[in-house]
Amino acid sequence: MIELIDVRYAYEGAPALQNVSLRIEKGETVALMGPNGSGKSTLLKLINGLLLPDSGKYLFDGEEITKKKLGDAGFAKAFHRRVGFVFQNSDTQLFCADVFDEIAFGPRQMGMDEPAVARRAEDCMELLGIGPLRDRPPYHLSGGEKRKVAVACALALNPDVITLDEPMNGLDPRTQHSLADLLVRLHKAGKTLITSTHSLELVQELSTRAILFNEAHAVAADRPTIDLLRDTKLLLDVNLVDEYYHAHIGKEHSHFHTHGTEPIE
Repeated sequence: MIELIDVRYAYEGAPALQNVSLRIEKGETVALMGPNGSGKSTLLKLINGLLLPDSGKYLFDGEEITKKKLGDAGFAKAFHRRVGFVFQNSDTQLFCADVFDEIAFGPRQMGMDEPAVARRAEDCMELLGIGPLRDRPPYHLSGGEKRKVAVACALALNPDVITLDEPMNGLDPRTQHSLADLLVRLHKAGKTLITSTHSLELVQELSTRAILFNEAHAVAADRPTIDLLRDTKLLLDVNLVDEYYHAHIGKEHSHFHTHGTEPIE
């Protein structure tokens, strides 16, 4: 469904993606992993057509995505209907007067009639458990509530591919697991899920395949998630985890961990 061929992208000369080639098949659950600034968010924006490669090719369902094609209103509408994006910062994504209009915005832009828009918005609010927020202004919501609204917005178009940029950031553990459970259900319903995450605890729930980026903005590994998590040397090499030593019951030993997460034994 998604293919990148030797893709490069830079921000004002600063590399963000270097010679990235990968394929993602329909129905896969893929985690994008790597240290901050390694290119994960840039890749998600490129998959969503918000950025275009400086060089190389991006193909969606066998068709190259180009500036010219995205400039065609019909093509752009069909493409954006099939790929949904949940931004890392929910405030970037939310701008309407209330939660209902926020979720209804996408279907309205796609030309759905108002009764169908209302049904779609109500279904998404029920799925995320945010019905009581219906008339609330998004900017008055908590971080977790905003994230749920942002996910509902992405789901409102019933996309084939759902991409999420660090969706667990700033969420309490209960909300994290609730969102992870929802993503598992969406995968079982046939959705292709691509998630950027630092959460080594939840990555196995979110994916069966992990693509690891290094600090050179290139793909360092592309493996089954469980195999990648076991390769602590590689995780250290790409600066995704730290190693520290401490005394425990009189014996010095090491743990691998990311800041803000539990150690990986």
